[in-house]
Amino acid sequence: MPKIVLEHVTKRWGNFYGVDDLNLVMDDASFVTLLGPSGCGKTTTLRMIAGLETPTSGKITIGDRVVFDSAAGINVPASKRRVGFLFQNYALWPNMKVYDNISFGLKNVKDDMPLYDEDYLFHLHIGHALSRPKDIVKCVNDTIEKDEKINEKRAISHLIDLLDLTESETKVIFAYHLEKEEDPVGAANTLASQELAKADAIKAKHEAEGNPLGPNGELTKNGEVIMKKRHLTHEEIDLAVRRSSRVVKIGDFMDRYPSELSGGQQQRVAIARTLAPNPSVLFMDEPLSNLDAKLRLEMRAELQRLHRDLGSTFVYVTHDQLEAMTLATKICLINNGVLQQYEAPLAVYKTPANVFVADFVGNPSINFVEARGKQESDGSFVLTGLGGKKLKFVPKAPFSYEDWKKQLAEKEEKMSEIEAKKVAAKDYVEKANKDGLFHYHINKVDEDAVEEEYTPDDQDFILGIRPEAITIHEGADNTNSLDGKIYSAMPTGMETTIRVSINGFLLTGVIFGASSFTLDEDVKIKAVGESIMLFDRKHQQFMTLGSLEVL
Repeated sequence: MPKIVLEHVTKRWGNFYGVDDLNLVMDDASFVTLLGPSGCGKTTTLRMIAGLETPTSGKITIGDRVVFDSAAGINVPASKRRVGFLFQNYALWPNMKVYDNISFGLKNVKDDMPLYDEDYLFHLHIGHALSRPKDIVKCVNDTIEKDEKINEKRAISHLIDLLDLTESETKVIFAYHLEKEEDPVGAANTLASQELAKADAIKAKHEAEGNPLGPNGELTKNGEVIMKKRHLTHEEIDLAVRRSSRVVKIGDFMDRYPSELSGGQQQRVAIARTLAPNPSVLFMDEPLSNLDAKLRLEMRAELQRLHRDLGSTFVYVTHDQLEAMTLATKICLINNGVLQQYEAPLAVYKTPANVFVADFVGNPSINFVEARGKQESDGSFVLTGLGGKKLKFVPKAPFSYEDWKKQLAEKEEKMSEIEAKKVAAKDYVEKANKDGLFHYHINKVDEDAVEEEYTPDDQDFILGIRPEAITIHEGADNTNSLDGKIYSAMPTGMETTIRVSINGFLLTGVIFGASSFTLDEDVKIKAVGESIMLFDRKHQQFMTLGSLEVL
């Protein structure tokens, strides 16, 4: 499966930048989720790779083929990119049965393809399939109903899935009725010999004419496979439809209309239609957003297994961070058209690149605590926050704040040089939707009506505390604990989400197990573990992980 590479891809409408200088590499057989808030540019990115949207500038490569290059004037149309697109609303034709919905796009395919001897393949496939008589008999007998009659339609459908044949080939095998034979194995061997003999006779005829068939039944002339610009044959279409429907287990629904299917079944039909042309890349634009919560969970599991079974490259758009976390091998988090972070889900969750990423990923949301202080000689940070509480942040690994600031300054200088070159270019258009610092939220009991203007300096920091790090302290030792009151408690069975008031600030915690709390109950809480995050408030960039102590 192909690797996808985006180089300096930009899409703008006038002076509004939907995607701004995006550089991205999606590895072979990866499952990449494009994640971000509404209007951030994730769907635009997906559509540009698929060929449904034309970038303003940049270069896109799928596998070893450049499909778009603004400098070279290359723009391969979507129909030639061998990609599949699964839309949010499924886009099924209500007046067509499931089979016709899946096959619709295949009927329009016209390309240079080999010509085959259909009769040869027909007899060859049947002959090989008859080598499984016991499976065939069991498959047919499994469809016997209460009246002790075989359900022919179901039997043929199940045989198609079992034998990987077309409908016409399967009907021949069913018509042999091996289940009625006293010796089905012997009967199958005899029939297989007859079918393979017919195939061999056709093959010998081509050899006698000096044009032997290719290894897959291709017609040849003068030693070369005969190629022709043509549509897919009925048998080729049927085989593609049956194979894709088998992947998503909808073989029994071929004669139904979309209105006769549940939401999950309609989703499977849409997936099968996308898989039928055997795309090299599968694009999905929020395909589960129309399903209820339970069905969404089931379909996530199905998509995960589908990705493993197919080994294809999946590119998936969602604004649901839970979907991104559970499905992706890598998350591409975008905001205002700009790439924020591109890493594995757990890396994005545990070490977010900045405050925006930390806030966007995680449910319940992360707790932000503004604090002011400095780094001590032993490497720890002595801080004041939560309305005057003295806190100590101890980095998990050796960390120098001064060295970090130097590295950040060098990075910003390089970015300034790049930006200066952009501005100097003749085709430069100033960005109307300017990039700025993220407006994160500090939860308080009494929200301030108007936030005071404040310009942070090098002594201002932000602590990021995930809810699972907040625990209730019940021991006699009150070291490192904070006094608070239960502001709210929401039990869900296996866990309870609590909000604790400390000096007017609210911290959210997740307490695992069947716990009960009373509103305004006095509690002592701790922030445990070494996964507490430290950000600089001036630039909102991630600094390091560590533990938190109360002084």
